[in-house]
Amino acid sequence: MPINLDEAIGAELDPVEFSWTSSDIQLYHLGLGAGRDPMDRRELRYLTDDTPQVLPTFGNVAQSFHDTEPPAVKFPGIDIELSKVLHASEAVTVPGPIPAAGTGIAVTRFTEIWDKGKAAVIWSETTVRNPEGALLWTQKRSIFARGEGGFGGDRGPSGSAGAPDRVPDIELSVETSPQQALLYRMCGDRNPLHSDPDFAAAAGFPRPILHGLCTYGMTCKALVDALLDGDVSGLKSYGARMAGVVFPGETLRVSVWKDDQGTDAGYTAVVTAPERDNAVALAGVEFVPG
Repeated sequence: MPINLDEAIGAELDPVEFSWTSSDIQLYHLGLGAGRDPMDRRELRYLTDDTPQVLPTFGNVAQSFHDTEPPAVKFPGIDIELSKVLHASEAVTVPGPIPAAGTGIAVTRFTEIWDKGKAAVIWSETTVRNPEGALLWTQKRSIFARGEGGFGGDRGPSGSAGAPDRVPDIELSVETSPQQALLYRMCGDRNPLHSDPDFAAAAGFPRPILHGLCTYGMTCKALVDALLDGDVSGLKSYGARMAGVVFPGETLRVSVWKDDQGTDAGYTAVVTAPERDNAVALAGVEFVPG
């Protein structure tokens, strides 16, 4: 079904109320590899029973965390087969730490749709408030829909800023396990692209791939641990573009540059898979302490 720009742009979905517990937070952090060293007290801060600290990236998955069916890509003016969709980018901004348990009310609206000819890029923004109306976080997302272009829309930007042309200030290694995607799918993303070899093959991949949001969350955790001594309360915003796939079991490299804008500046990063000629997994990573 062709994208209907007149209906889709500016469309606002009905509010969705959802809740989470400290057990959900712990499962999410385990899905990102937290607790790999169970004697590391910094790691255990992510996994305490009552009040674990919460990575802001939980806000990117909280609304769908208890979903048990593959997601549908069907909204006003938009109806796309799941097999055609890839995650393009994600970002989250928090005014303060996300509570370890709570209730949120999410309102999503579609802000832009770009026509790339052979594909479409669909942008949405979600604000999440508690029942009293206080802002908990703001989420921005884009998806890449193969074969859905050619509807006569604006092409959007033709490029994006690359990594700084200098040696990284910091390099980090992030290990993924062979079963990483099978564990992470318990966090509400049951897309068979990440678990079913036949579905992955039909989508053009040699085997199931890791969720983009898992790579995204693992990178955020690695940066929090390295740059903020594992204290999530020091992070204001974080975002990245999903530039390529990760296969479970790979060890990733995170190359980090401090922005040249004074002592309070943030960081940019790129995530690559060294075993595959440094194939880029995440680009345009922006990490802004608060």
